[in-house]
Amino acid sequence: MPTHRSNDLARMKWIAMALLAGAAIVYAVASLLQARHPAWGYVAAFAEAAMVGALADWFAVVALFRHPLGLPIPHTAIIPSNKDRIGENLAVFICSNFLGTAQVLEKLRGFRAGDRLAGWLANPAHAQQVSVHLGALLTHALRALDDEPVRHFFRTTVIARLDRVDSTRLLGEMLDVMTADGRHQQVLDAALRQLGHVLDDETLKREVAEVVAAEVKYLRFVGLDNAAGRFATEKMVAGVVRLIGEMGADAAHPLRQRFDTFMGGFINDLKHDPAMREKGERLKAELLGHPQLAAYLHGLWSQVIEWTRQDLARDDSTLRARVADATRALGEQLQKDDAMRGWIDAQLLATAPRWIDHYREDIRRYIVDRVASWNADDMTGELERNIGRDLQFIRINGTLVGGLAGLLIHTVTELLRGG
Repeated sequence: MPTHRSNDLARMKWIAMALLAGAAIVYAVASLLQARHPAWGYVAAFAEAAMVGALADWFAVVALFRHPLGLPIPHTAIIPSNKDRIGENLAVFICSNFLGTAQVLEKLRGFRAGDRLAGWLANPAHAQQVSVHLGALLTHALRALDDEPVRHFFRTTVIARLDRVDSTRLLGEMLDVMTADGRHQQVLDAALRQLGHVLDDETLKREVAEVVAAEVKYLRFVGLDNAAGRFATEKMVAGVVRLIGEMGADAAHPLRQRFDTFMGGFINDLKHDPAMREKGERLKAELLGHPQLAAYLHGLWSQVIEWTRQDLARDDSTLRARVADATRALGEQLQKDDAMRGWIDAQLLATAPRWIDHYREDIRRYIVDRVASWNADDMTGELERNIGRDLQFIRINGTLVGGLAGLLIHTVTELLRGG
C-alpha cells in the first residue's frame, strides 16, 4: 500500500510538472510569433499566467513539507517545523470535539448497553464464543499453574502464610459472625427437620429393629425378639421425633438453650482461651507438616488439573457446555428483566463522566507524546504520501486557472486599449 501511494504521488507530480513545462514552451513559441498575428498575444498571456500560477502553487505545496529548492525561506517546511505544535493542536481538537463529556454521554444514552448486553449474551453463537475463549484462558492458566516454579511458589509462600495465620481466633470470629442474630438457630431448625425426616423412614426403622432384636437374645427362645425390636424402635423413634418437634416449636427449649450456651462458650474459647488456641495451632502445624496431607493435596491438585485439561480438549467439553448454557441463560434472564437493564444503563451513565474526565487527559497526553516522538522526516514523508497526491491537483488547477485569469486580464486590457 505505501508503494502504491508513492507511485500515485510520483505520477501526479509528473503531470503537474509537465503542465508547467508545457506552459513554458507555449509561452516561448507564442512570444516569437506574437508579431505575426495578434492572436498569439492572447496565447502568450495565457501561457505566462499559467506559469505564474503553476510556480506559485508549486511553492505553496512544497512549503508544507520542506524548504523549496533547499532554501531556508521563512515560513516554509511548515509541517516538520511545527510538528510538536501540530500534535498538541490535534490532541486538543480530538479531545474537545470527540471526547467531550456531553458528546460521549449523549452517545451512551443512545447505545442502550443493557439491551445490547442482554441480546449479545442470549445469542447462542456468542455464548459459544464466551465458552471457547474462557476455555482457552483456563487451559493456559492450568498449564501455567502446573509448572514446577508455580508449585514451589505456593509451597513456600502460601503455606508459609497459612502457618502465620491465627487460625483458631479466625475460626472463632467467623463463627461469631455466623451465629450473630440467631443465625445458628435457623441452621439448627433445618438440621432438626432433616433428622426427623431421616428417622421417620420405614427402611431405617426395620434396620434398627433388627439391631435391637439381635441384642435381646434371651427373647429369641420365646420368639419375641423381633416384636421387642420393633416395639423398641417405634418407641425410640417416636420419642426422638417428639423431642425434635418440641425443640422446633419452642425457642426457649432447654436443649436449645444448652446449644446456645455451648456455641457461645466455644466461640469465646476459640477467641480468648490460650489453651484452646494452643491446641488449634498445634493441630494446624501437624496438618501442614504432615507428608501424607501434602501428598494428598498434590495428587488432588494434579488430578483436578488433568481432568480439566482433558475435558477442555474434547469437542463435547462439559465445562464449555456449562459456560455456554450459563451465558445464554444469563442473557435470556436479562432480556426479561427491564429493571436490571435499566440499572446497567444508569450505572454506566453515572460512572462514565469520571472515567471520561480521567482518560481524556491521558489520551491527550498520549497523542502529544506520540507525535513528539515521531521523526520529522518520516512523518513528513508519510503525510506527503497520503495527501500529496490530492495536493498536486492544486498545482494542476493553479496552472489552468492562472492561465485563464491571465487570458481574461489580457482580453480586458486589449478591449480597453481599443476603446
